[in-house]
Amino acid sequence: MALNRAEVHNMAAGPSPLPTSVLQQAAKGLLNYNGTGMGVCELSHRGKEFKGIVEKAEADLRELLQIPDSHAVLFTQGGGTTQFSSVFLNMLAYHRLKSKDVPAEQYSPPTVDYIVTGAWSSKASAEAKRLAVPPTPNAQALANVHIAATTKPTKFNRVPRKEEYNFTNDAAYVYYCENETINGVQFAGDVDSPAAVPFDLIPNDVPIVADYSSSFISRPIPHIERHALIYAGAQKNLGPAGVVVVIVRKDLLVDTNEAALLGGVPVCPIELEYKILADNGSLYNTPPVFSIYVSQLVLRYLIEEKGGMAGVKETNEKKAKLLYAALEEAERKGLVRLTVSDREARSWMNVTWVIDEADGDEESSREKRFLKGAEAQGFRQIKGHRSVGGIRASIYNAVSLESVQELVNYIKNWAAAEKWM
Repeated sequence: MALNRAEVHNMAAGPSPLPTSVLQQAAKGLLNYNGTGMGVCELSHRGKEFKGIVEKAEADLRELLQIPDSHAVLFTQGGGTTQFSSVFLNMLAYHRLKSKDVPAEQYSPPTVDYIVTGAWSSKASAEAKRLAVPPTPNAQALANVHIAATTKPTKFNRVPRKEEYNFTNDAAYVYYCENETINGVQFAGDVDSPAAVPFDLIPNDVPIVADYSSSFISRPIPHIERHALIYAGAQKNLGPAGVVVVIVRKDLLVDTNEAALLGGVPVCPIELEYKILADNGSLYNTPPVFSIYVSQLVLRYLIEEKGGMAGVKETNEKKAKLLYAALEEAERKGLVRLTVSDREARSWMNVTWVIDEADGDEESSREKRFLKGAEAQGFRQIKGHRSVGGIRASIYNAVSLESVQELVNYIKNWAAAEKWM
């Protein structure tokens, strides 16, 4: 039997749910955009109609996040994983051009600092190490990849504290992932929290790079002006998969080919160069038109229907507090265990927990019973990531407070039933 949309609580980690009203509007635009007689996917990306969509998306994003004029906003393809490479190549080019008077044989490869707090920052640092491999056997590495702090020894169940950081004074950049989707850990939004990114420990002249893919436009970005570059895949809070937003300081928009010709840094593929994207208004090649269109509709929806960033933050905070309170109650009963031990570092977007087993029979385990019951109640895609297991409820922007309350009710009823089994 086909289910109505309203009967399903989609808590997927990504691609994630989108507001129903936005999808309805997008469906109309897919057939006939603004009375043009053409669907949005049939418009020329060089035409005035699509140019207007991109410009509206940028303007609304600037309004929501209070992006300073010092930063450019780009829309590109490839997902966050492509940005692992793009960040490394562009930032090294920027660093090399600052030392353009230094001959290649005298140029010392820089250090790049990575804060590793989960699966995605681990993958980002691994890609930097891969790209830094010496071009020839006797050559030096293109960069020294330094782990400035990591919580891997504690299985990424928290974020580092200030005394654990070891930043490089002259690093080419410092990189962090604000929210780790798989591990359910997130830096605190309150800059005074001990679980916040330690901006005060990072030298002022060292560029800061952040992956905001799974928490983008869910709450304000602390010290957005201090960031050299922020990127985010759309498929969590913004739009369909296929588009990435890059917010980059304009002085970092450098000619990577010019840097490569100086020696000491690798060539950057043309589509990964931020300057090329900026110079062409994100339209150097054919962009993911539908993903950008839906993203623009979502941004307008958040401003007009959800009270802007303040309203979005308030709702997301309520959802997180509600769900964590129910899980803590179940934890006290010995039925579940929250995987992030540090309360201030618990993700607002990806709530993760494991279900402690009362028996050893996998087929009749508590987790199996929980998931089967959740499925019957309309909860979808809440099984944890295959690499860590457990349960994960992703409560992104489009997941309503009512859906979270329904999950809380289910958890409480499940816990009460398990107590007597």
